[in-house]
Amino acid sequence: AVAAKMAALGGGGARWRRAWLPGLQLLRRGSKAVTRHWKAMSFQRQKLLAVTEYVPPRPAVPPRCLPRPTGQGREEDGHARVLRRQVEETLRSSRMVAVCQYNSVPAEEAVTLRHYLRKHGIHVKFVLNEVVRPVLARSKYRNLLPLFVCRNVLLVSPETRAREMLRVLKRVPQVNLLGACIDDTILSRQGVENFARLPPLEVSQGQTVAALSLLSSQTSSLLQRGPAHLTALLDEHIRRLREAAGPTEPAPGQSTGNQ
Repeated sequence: AVAAKMAALGGGGARWRRAWLPGLQLLRRGSKAVTRHWKAMSFQRQKLLAVTEYVPPRPAVPPRCLPRPTGQGREEDGHARVLRRQVEETLRSSRMVAVCQYNSVPAEEAVTLRHYLRKHGIHVKFVLNEVVRPVLARSKYRNLLPLFVCRNVLLVSPETRAREMLRVLKRVPQVNLLGACIDDTILSRQGVENFARLPPLEVSQGQTVAALSLLSSQTSSLLQRGPAHLTALLDEHIRRLREAAGPTEPAPGQSTGNQ
C-alpha cells in the first residue's frame, strides 16, 4: 500500500522519502547484564593462600641499628656553612665554653640574663644541634657531643668566669648547666662548681711561690744544722779542756810579786 501510494504521488515521492522518519524507534538503554556475582572464597582456599604467602627474610641487622646516611651527595646549604664557620671562630677564641639546657624563658628574663652575663664578659650563643654537632666532632670539644640532645645554648667567654656565671645562672632556674670546657679541660657541673671555689690565679701563684720558698728555706736550714751543731760541740769541748787544765801562765800585765 505504501508503494502504491508512493507511485501515485509520482514525482513528489522523492521529497517525501527524504523527509520520512519511522514512527517507532527501538533504543537500548542501561548497563549490560551482570553475568558474575561476588562469591565468598572457600575456607580451604583461604587457608591455602595464607600458608603459601611469601614472607621475606628478616635482615641480619635491624634497620634502626644501621648508620644514618651521611648525605654526602647533597649540596651543603650556604647558610649552614656560614653558621658553622661562626661557631668555629667562637670556640677558637674562647677559654670557657659552657653548655646549658635552655627551657622556656620569658622574654624579659632572657634579656636580663644576657645583660648580666655580658657585664662579666660572657656571651650567649643560641645554636642548632644540626650546626654545632659536625663542628664539635672535628674539634677538641668532641667529648661534649653527648650534651647536645635537646635545645641548648652556649655561654662563651675569653676568660674563665665560672664564679660569675654560676652566680647569674642561680637566678634563672630555666637555664641548667650541663657541663663546660675550661682551659681545654672538660668539666661536669660539679667540676665547674669546684673550679669556681678556687682562688684567683694571682693568689694561687703567690701561694705556690710561698710554698716553694718555704721548702727551699727548710732545706737550707736542715743542711746548716749539722755543721752549726758540730761547731758548738767543738767550742764547748775546748772550753772544758781549758777549765780542767787551769791557769799555767800569768795573764799578761800581771806581776809575780818579787818586783
